[in-house]
Amino acid sequence: MTSAPRPEAAAAHTAERRMALAREWDRLIEEIHGLDGFQDFLAPRLGTLLPTARSGPVVVLNTSRWRCDALVVTTGGVQAVPLPRLTVESIAERTVTHLEALQEVELAVHDLQTARLEYGRGEPMSAAARHRSRAMVALHRALERRETTLVSLLRWLWDTVAEPVLGFLGFVEPPGGDTAAWPRLWWCPTGLLTLLPVHGAGYHDGSRRTVLDRVVSSYTPTLRVLAEARRPLGSRPDDERLLIVSLPDDPDQAPLTDVARERELLLSLFPDRHTLLEGADATVQAVRSQLPRHRWVHFSCHGGQDLLDPSRGGLALHGGDVLRITDFGAQRHRGEFAFLSACQTATGVATLPDETITLAAAMHYTGYRQVIGTLWSVYDDIAADVATAVYSDLTSTGRFEPARSARALHTAVRALRDDRRLAPGVWTPFTHTGP
Repeated sequence: MTSAPRPEAAAAHTAERRMALAREWDRLIEEIHGLDGFQDFLAPRLGTLLPTARSGPVVVLNTSRWRCDALVVTTGGVQAVPLPRLTVESIAERTVTHLEALQEVELAVHDLQTARLEYGRGEPMSAAARHRSRAMVALHRALERRETTLVSLLRWLWDTVAEPVLGFLGFVEPPGGDTAAWPRLWWCPTGLLTLLPVHGAGYHDGSRRTVLDRVVSSYTPTLRVLAEARRPLGSRPDDERLLIVSLPDDPDQAPLTDVARERELLLSLFPDRHTLLEGADATVQAVRSQLPRHRWVHFSCHGGQDLLDPSRGGLALHGGDVLRITDFGAQRHRGEFAFLSACQTATGVATLPDETITLAAAMHYTGYRQVIGTLWSVYDDIAADVATAVYSDLTSTGRFEPARSARALHTAVRALRDDRRLAPGVWTPFTHTGP
């Protein structure tokens, strides 16, 4: 019989094996760096990334159990702004509370939908009516809790993250005037901060102590991706068309009554430059086939993100099929603009928060420069209102100009807050990713 190896011998063997693999890794990386065009593979030089900040600073939010900092990237270099009031423990606590409040609303909406279906199917009227009444009360309470939680979260994000960063950059007063002249700022959160609405941070009580009143915000998954998105797209007039994916009804979802309004708007703005996939034509296969042929795409449908299994997140299309995040990662696109008028298209993943696995980020990674998405579920009439405002802005010169999408979205969101005085939970979800 052969005796089992002694523990110290096994440990030594494991250590030697790891060292050998590390040496092999270093050798392979060095070999790759010697290939033409791969000099920065997995190790980009700082000088190649600084130009990404030529239109405005990029703020990388770095968190650890030892300390948290904002790494402010400008064309002149990188400076660390300490965030002493921010800790990984407080981030985790706030994130859990935030996600629980969002989930409570989702469950309440689903319960109300079920109650309405029971009422419509002719279930015993008294029982169905009681169920519907209870569901409506539960949804009202869930929405109240979400708003209370969100207001507290946005103020905390201002105190711990946004105010120190904006103060360091000198953005201490509302710029005033036309939004076209406002400063731009890109947020690059890491860890659990990827799940939180940093762009909405502030005291939205008229004091103007908010990110929304100081800068036009965008997100970027990484500096390298932002650099890639700034490269010239090239001219191909044949693909300067808008793909419209419109799915107002889904048997397993609540009807989206305002999808028709979005569709009519887009048909009027792009009368000769569109492809419409609607209802039964809006299949996963059809969408995947048409995406490479269009520079712009607009989705009006249900969407979702599974925080525990990111591969299941995506856009709900005809027949109950889902255009998943992995579908976009399977090929490169030469897209310029994507508007995701669907729920939870920019939501991160709790188990892998540093992985870029949201639908909005996946589309950005695979070649779509400008992506507008949502962090959580939105009312379809509000989504239609935002789409109307954004597209009207981007076509106001007589031609479609997606490069202005961040400012157009910023203006639309401020109008929801200031002109219509809607609660933060209504307008905070909308985000822009890209240059």
